Amino acid sequence: MEDTLILKPNQLDALREVANIGAGHAATALSQMIGETIMISVPRINIAPLEEVPPQLSAPEEPVAAVLMQMLGDLAGRTLLVFPKPTALRLSELMLRRPKGSSTDLGELEQSVIKEASNILSGAYMNALSDFMGMMLLPSPPSLAIDFSAAVLTSAYLQFGNDYDLVFCVESAFYMKDYDEHLRGFFLLLPDGASLQAILRAVRVA
Repeated sequence: MEDTLILKPNQLDALREVANIGAGHAATALSQMIGETIMISVPRINIAPLEEVPPQLSAPEEPVAAVLMQMLGDLAGRTLLVFPKPTALRLSELMLRRPKGSSTDLGELEQSVIKEASNILSGAYMNALSDFMGMMLLPSPPSLAIDFSAAVLTSAYLQFGNDYDLVFCVESAFYMKDYDEHLRGFFLLLPDGASLQAILRAVRVA
């Protein structure tokens, strides 16, 4: 699996373009949901072993809100949309039309709207990958976990055992123009072995 980490700049550019297309669709959908202008950029995308990913998401002592979905169809694996907890709280405020700082915890209602938003955002990224690959990808219903990033990732990868532990990590920056606020989140794709090789083959001939 060593060679999977050695991608040429044009191959990473191809992955970044897929992520940018997904981000654009996600921004449009989220803007419609909250009634405000949102722009999303993709400043960084990389492929890393599982053990290297948690520090990218948050400090070890900081919890995250992670929405997990199974990827069904022509590729198999899981997707995670991960927000630092303060970002998740702010996103729930926006969707519930609450004043900034009014939400102090992720209760049942807040968790519900985070899952709803994440379902749309992850779906946008998956649709972009589906179009790029020329394959059908379908998301399962979302489930939400609030925990430390290392625990969230370990739990997600228990589905596949220890054979494949590479993660596509897309860091996305959300800019809310009307509030002049920046939020950040991470879209993680955790493919199984066959799907990982299929994606990398597609990138190498792109």
